Amino acid sequence: MMHGFRIMGVINVTPDSFSDGGQYLQTDKAVTHALKLIKQGTDIIDIGGESTRPGADVVSIEEEIKRVVPVIQSLRRENPNITISIDSSKPEVMSAAIKAGVNLINDVNALQAEGAMQVAAKANMSVCLMHKQGQPKTMQNKPKYRDVLTQVMDFFKQKVDNCLLAGIKVENIILDPGIGFGKTLEHNLILLKNIKKLKSLGYPILIGVSRKSMIGEILNAEVNDRLYGSLAIAQFAYTQGAEIFRVHDVKATCDVLKMTQTLNE
Repeated sequence: MMHGFRIMGVINVTPDSFSDGGQYLQTDKAVTHALKLIKQGTDIIDIGGESTRPGADVVSIEEEIKRVVPVIQSLRRENPNITISIDSSKPEVMSAAIKAGVNLINDVNALQAEGAMQVAAKANMSVCLMHKQGQPKTMQNKPKYRDVLTQVMDFFKQKVDNCLLAGIKVENIILDPGIGFGKTLEHNLILLKNIKKLKSLGYPILIGVSRKSMIGEILNAEVNDRLYGSLAIAQFAYTQGAEIFRVHDVKATCDVLKMTQTLNE
């Protein structure tokens, strides 16, 4: 029996995201796109105001808040029930997003900024802790690990302990191995092939591989030709026990996972 799955649809309110940068910079465009993704089967809308693609520049707190808060408020008015997550590492942005109506903090920095865990705990937020090595600007310049799986698992154990100490509830924690964040193709493949081991930590696993460069490396495909590769990884990850899928192509991913789920029942 396969478990259920949840689809996290990506809304980048940024001028420079690698996949759809600049396309949804205006609030109304972003909200229209979010509503379309919800129709296609998204369970979670992930709103980000600072690109974390390799080589991305840092955005100021004020600018990030200015980008995301109107989108969150407007989407929350349009759809009171959808789960909205804020893709941010800054406690100030998290606080503003919580006031605006988010239900989940999706932090590529695993709540390591001072005060981030306290913000999440106080608001009783769900949190997604992601592993990355280095900073987005330089993280893909020759990442190295002694043993990538062990190091990622140790990182998660430590971060989960810190979260629990800060008052975040066990049931509010999600883990994301951070495919493509300070990792070579080989590192990414090891992590994907060991989702069952990551799951043994006892938390839902989120996988974000949609359109990433590892697919380009394997299939020699440009960013807009990576749909089939993205779907293949999503299906594989699902059969290994991943539960949340952060994707750009919502309908296609939903269709593949629903079929896979049905065939495995």
